[in-house]
Amino acid sequence: MAKKIEAYCMKCKAKKVMADPTEGTTKNGKPIVKGKCPDCGTTICRIGAIK
Repeated sequence: MAKKIEAYCMKCKAKKVMADPTEGTTKNGKPIVKGKCPDCGTTICRIGAIK
């Protein structure tokens, strides 16, 4: 079962549940989760590790 990660979509101006979330790190080593907005397809990000 995939985790449901919420992030704010700047295009839709609302919180959305990410489609296809993937974990990674920023250039300075902080954890980040990137995914797609299910409505408009824009990349949305959430800083912090998945818990």
